[in-house]
Amino acid sequence: MESNVLNQTFSFELKIASFDIPPSAVYPIFIIGMLIYLFSVLSNLTILLLIVTQKSLHKPMFYILFSLPLNDLIGITVMFPRVLIDIVTKRYTVYYPTCVLQGFLLHMFAGGTLFVLAAMAFDRYIAICKPLRYHAIMTPVTVAGILALAWGTDFALILVLFLLQARVRRCRIFILNVNCSNVALLNLSCGEDTTINNIYGLFITAFMQIVTIAVQLFSYIQILLTCVFNKQSNAKTKAVNTCLAQIMVFLIFEFIGMFGILASRFPNVSTNARMVIGIMIYLILPVINPIIYGMKTKDIRIAFLHVVKIKKSSLT
Repeated sequence: MESNVLNQTFSFELKIASFDIPPSAVYPIFIIGMLIYLFSVLSNLTILLLIVTQKSLHKPMFYILFSLPLNDLIGITVMFPRVLIDIVTKRYTVYYPTCVLQGFLLHMFAGGTLFVLAAMAFDRYIAICKPLRYHAIMTPVTVAGILALAWGTDFALILVLFLLQARVRRCRIFILNVNCSNVALLNLSCGEDTTINNIYGLFITAFMQIVTIAVQLFSYIQILLTCVFNKQSNAKTKAVNTCLAQIMVFLIFEFIGMFGILASRFPNVSTNARMVIGIMIYLILPVINPIIYGMKTKDIRIAFLHVVKIKKSSLT
């Protein structure tokens, strides 16, 4: 098997795994895939432009939310177009530095999603549980600090992860998945001991999960208690509508991640199915996030309809 062959000289041009697709299905899959990608790009760009251009969205909540569609754009763009191009061209090769960059950015995407959702949950906690102090607490400096902490922690953890795997000598040239990752790059090693890499990988996974889940649990429990003891029904409705989108995105992210882990543990799951499940986390969220936030976030919905109304008026 190609993945088990050791070469004395490592080639920077790597072979990469491919989907087993019937020839008659290649172009239909490519067209559907491109439509999904273009929809994701267009919808996420719409959210970004609304936050930038509409003064009604110039609030701490939306400054933090801005990171989510930006992260989604990076995640799906780094992964999906290359997979679609490989399906059509059947080249199935990737340049080693490009593979490392893709793996790094995809890991950043996953960690960034967790940290940004935690930051958004904290913002909602302050807004709903401490409404009178919200603007005093969530100043531009505080928002910038929260975002810097979220992205800085994510970047530092992933950087160390890839620096550890960079020290490993490589002899293999076959990536065992349709996209590059830390594990896929480690599998190129010459059979060296990668225990430290595995321990650190487990550590950062546990750290990200524990920290972000703890922040969200604390925030949403406090919000729930505020709703229970607040007699104003409109306050309860606002709390539910504001937080529901974030909770939905978090649960979808965790479900897809757990499903991918379980699929990799069962040998009876086909390679094709395992690879499809593996790319879902980079594909589903960038597609559904703008839909969820567009539907469940009243301010974004109003801003979007306002822009559409202005465009219609200018054309008539």
